[in-house]
Amino acid sequence: MFFLAVATCSATNLLYAQSSVKPNDTVKKTQIPVAVLKPKGPKAITHEMSAGLRLNSNGWSIYTDIGKVKAKDIKHSDMFYNVRFWQIEFTEKKNPREQKITSDYGGVTGGTGKYIYGKINNFYAVKLGLGFRTLIAGKPDPGTVSIHWVNAFGVSIGLLKPYYLNVYSDPSAIKFADATTQSDFLNQQVIEGKAAFTKGLSEIKVNPGGHFKSAFHFDFSTNRKNVMGVEVGANVEYYSQAIPLMANQTATPYFVDMFVAFQYGRRW
Repeated sequence: MFFLAVATCSATNLLYAQSSVKPNDTVKKTQIPVAVLKPKGPKAITHEMSAGLRLNSNGWSIYTDIGKVKAKDIKHSDMFYNVRFWQIEFTEKKNPREQKITSDYGGVTGGTGKYIYGKINNFYAVKLGLGFRTLIAGKPDPGTVSIHWVNAFGVSIGLLKPYYLNVYSDPSAIKFADATTQSDFLNQQVIEGKAAFTKGLSEIKVNPGGHFKSAFHFDFSTNRKNVMGVEVGANVEYYSQAIPLMANQTATPYFVDMFVAFQYGRRW
């Protein structure tokens, strides 16, 4: 009887213990949060830098553009919606009547046997401008050509350098500004050729002015980070003083020309 009572008591305690334990107390599950990964798009384009060569109807230019992309929002920045840029340009202006001639003397006193008959000055200019490029059509579809309208304006620093010639009748190079040598300067029978470029550098005169250009810009790049474009447009420059380039021709303080430019660079 005693053993029966003990067994009955033990079974009762065991059942009571099992009934008092909750399921959550026996098994605890650890839940690991799953991060939601969102696909990352390409970084928005915000800047660009490029360099180019411009062939003008009255000369040539080399230039550099440093720009910032101005978009309505990040999504449209890859369309290069608007670009505001600073432009630094170096240009040489020529008279349409310039013609290179080869002397029969071949440069006996130095320099070269070739020269431009009637040319009395070289004219160069350093130009600093602010420009705006506005998208008309194109990007961001891959492989398409974007078309922009470009306007730029700024200051110009003109540099007028005398054009020297070597002549048979004078051991030193001469320039047209000297009244005593003007007859020889235009006499093809005594001209040997153009003097060295360094001749006249110390006589450069500064002629300040301003400029404005307007053009259509075509970007052919298939890569969103490249600039590969062509510009076609017109340019106007005006200076504080008239610029004499050729003898016996009226000097004017302004230039008006058409141009085509080739440009390459990078965006980031």
